Amino acid sequence: MDELLLTPPIAALIFLAVACGIYRLGARPGPKDRPPSDKYLPYTGGEQPLLLPSQQGYHAFFRLALLFGILHVATLVLSTLPRDLQPHRTALIYLAGIAISVFALTERKE
Repeated sequence: MDELLLTPPIAALIFLAVACGIYRLGARPGPKDRPPSDKYLPYTGGEQPLLLPSQQGYHAFFRLALLFGILHVATLVLSTLPRDLQPHRTALIYLAGIAISVFALTERKE
């Protein structure tokens, strides 16, 4: 019987029961629930909170994420090229393609 209480599942159930009991006892002296008035508003020193600026849409976020993805892949590809004379032409062509992609992604539509 002594070893049965020390098995992990039984010990976990005992600790869970003790924790629930402490939680229930601690909730008794607390105040009763009332509807919150300004409880969840940010603290602003008695002033009205400022309005949040409008957030960018998903399309702008996607373009920015794609831009950073292209730049990181370009950096990875260019940094792993061998230092021979031949790949420098390939790197310049690759950089020209990346420049066109970056220009297309950063072009503003008005």
